[in-house]
Amino acid sequence: MALPDRRLLLVHAHPDDETINNGATMAKYLSEGANVTLVTCTLGEMGEVLVPELEHLAADQEDGLGPHRVGELAEAMRILGVTDHRFLGGQGHYRDSGMKWDENGNATAADDTTADAFWHADLTEAANHLVEVIREVRPQVLVTYDEFGNYGHPDHVQAHRVAHYAASLAAARSYRRDLGEPWDVAKIYWTAMSASAMRTGIKEIRAAGDLSFMEGMDPDNLPPFALEDEDLDAVVDGAPWVDAKMDAMRAHATQIAVDGPFFALSNDVAQRAWGTEFYRLVKGDAAPADGSPFEHDLFAGLD
Repeated sequence: MALPDRRLLLVHAHPDDETINNGATMAKYLSEGANVTLVTCTLGEMGEVLVPELEHLAADQEDGLGPHRVGELAEAMRILGVTDHRFLGGQGHYRDSGMKWDENGNATAADDTTADAFWHADLTEAANHLVEVIREVRPQVLVTYDEFGNYGHPDHVQAHRVAHYAASLAAARSYRRDLGEPWDVAKIYWTAMSASAMRTGIKEIRAAGDLSFMEGMDPDNLPPFALEDEDLDAVVDGAPWVDAKMDAMRAHATQIAVDGPFFALSNDVAQRAWGTEFYRLVKGDAAPADGSPFEHDLFAGLD
């Protein structure tokens, strides 16, 4: 079967990560006829439940959150138009590892994790599951997290490791021929946020009178996933698809407070905050747009 000319693969740890980080990007490329494949590594079983009537699904109660989040993810992907979505190794193969906050305010591995937690996964075994996907869909572009998992969550860190190892193995001609024909991913990006955009957004929101939004966020001491412009390589303008992204975020209701500040932004601030998505290029050649320091197309230089 012939493949679309442009093919994008995203590797994320839990349901909702994909929408928050890349929802507008996915919707944009789907609207342009590209193939978008999403691989989610766990069901997010250990997530916090923000819907009071669903608190019984929590891991320390009925432990039914994972299957529920599968449904949330399916609805979010329907809204964005993603039809090719898979779970790494199959649904429920790897369990959410959970997390805790360390003394520096960063996420880290929880004290107690189950044997099937993604954090404990054998790297080669997990990578092999993704090698098979890479060789099947043959993406030119792969998107995942940085080496710190953006903020330290162990499953994000593990997704980063698996994605990079799998990309290397998939390109090796002699490696596991049973997993398909070799394929070398041309460009790999890490998700990121713009520190300058965050500073501006925080100041604008607070100037408008909302002092609760991003409470405790210091514009002069931003989290590690907020990078200065010189460390960013690509910016995708997804403004036409920001409404779809917001609706997809609403679909992840157990994880994102529908009545919270995510959805209380004025329209112009929301367009910039959720419709503009930033990336770091870590494999491949950058092809900035004319007159800009950034790429505006993740496939730039490949067409």
